[in-house]
Amino acid sequence: MADEVTRRVVSEIPVLKTNAGPRDRELWVQRLKEEYQSLIRYVENNKNADNDWFRLESNKEGTRWFGKCWYIHDLLKYEFDIEFDIPITYPTTAPEIAVPELDGKTAKMYRGGKICLTDHFKPLWARNVPKFGLAHLMALGLGPWLAVEIPDLIQKGVIQHKEKCNQ
Repeated sequence: MADEVTRRVVSEIPVLKTNAGPRDRELWVQRLKEEYQSLIRYVENNKNADNDWFRLESNKEGTRWFGKCWYIHDLLKYEFDIEFDIPITYPTTAPEIAVPELDGKTAKMYRGGKICLTDHFKPLWARNVPKFGLAHLMALGLGPWLAVEIPDLIQKGVIQHKEKCNQ
């Protein structure tokens, strides 16, 4: 069950209306517009709350997404590349986010650096098709995953801050 802050954050993300994936041509264009509007609002809300933690962009077709996310731990910024493809069955199937440089460093990850969202996020996504979009994926998928996994990986010494590595 989500806490109050998470519920508030998610309630401020616009829900999507168009039930379309990459195969749906014109409807996909409409869905992409909704996705961008939702992402923009989510990023703006995060900036206003001093909680800016990712950047995303896509290819021209909106089928391949990439960017950066970061996590602040003990006043140090840990930054990671992220990437995902839109499944052909989107929005019924949620995208699988990959953090390639963490591949093999945690049990909560699949081959290729894809983060594990099976137990907690995917059932939530399935109940909210087509209302959930990429902003929801970030807010309820990647964000909580980073909040649990990154401090654990730091504490275990599996990842180190770049400045500490250079010393």
